[in-house]
Amino acid sequence: MRRVWVVFVLLAAALLAGCTDPSSGPEAAPPSAEPRAPSSTTHRRPAATPGTAPPASRPPVVLYLGDSLAMESQQVLGAELRRELRAEYTSAPYSGTTLCDYLEGTGKRSLVPARDKAAALVRRLRPDHVVLQFWGNAWGYTWCMDGITHAAEPKRYFARYAADARRLTEQIRAAGGGEGPRIVWVLQGPDPMTPDRVRRVNALYERRAAASGDLVADAGRTVSAPGARYSWTQHLPCTAAERSRAGDCTQPGRGRTALHRDDDHLHFCLAPTTSTPRPCPVRSPGIVRITGEITRVIGQDRRG
Repeated sequence: MRRVWVVFVLLAAALLAGCTDPSSGPEAAPPSAEPRAPSSTTHRRPAATPGTAPPASRPPVVLYLGDSLAMESQQVLGAELRRELRAEYTSAPYSGTTLCDYLEGTGKRSLVPARDKAAALVRRLRPDHVVLQFWGNAWGYTWCMDGITHAAEPKRYFARYAADARRLTEQIRAAGGGEGPRIVWVLQGPDPMTPDRVRRVNALYERRAAASGDLVADAGRTVSAPGARYSWTQHLPCTAAERSRAGDCTQPGRGRTALHRDDDHLHFCLAPTTSTPRPCPVRSPGIVRITGEITRVIGQDRRG
């Protein structure tokens, strides 16, 4: 029992090490503690017809929001979307956050400043797709969860999380006018500490998407073993694409690639975690897999 507790503490420390600076601004971590506005592409065009994908004849406008998993993946996703779909792309992740942080009306009890709330960004950028990637803060790290944690109050935790998902959908819709942009809910990979928690969070995302006519990107499946969707693993067999790219198959002699570092079982960046959150500075197979699936789903929706 003592060993299990020690492992839990170490993993919690690893998570918070990657989520300790809520002031990290969009696209790159800022040098100071003051949050920055996202480095968005300026565009003046009519919004897409509410609830529909943009015509295939023009590139989609994509907004990416989320926690430390989005923070580490933001540059890779942007590169994928620009290369594959010629997308106009803005990212505004804040490490340590959960859905309620991006809600308007939370006042100062949030890790996300007012200018980077989801609705504020939708009004300003008028995106076609809003990608939401949240692991599901379970330890009460963010103020807006009002101290509700999965370990202490799982029933309240899931009820609150579902309510926040609904409110966030409504705010994004209202900000976009009519039905607003399409939301892409990113399903998470296996949780090494509470496997059933992330399964239920993913199910919540799927129900929310179905209820509002939005999309699901099962990026978590790409970092899960075949037939073991919610069993955590540090390595997976290399894909054909990974074997064809130098360095992507991290253990070519064994035919497998690393998803996580030995000292961080949650994040997918293979560079050491820093106290100041940042986009991952090294190519990491897990991030490439996750962002590839998000890009595929947006591209498929765009083609109708």
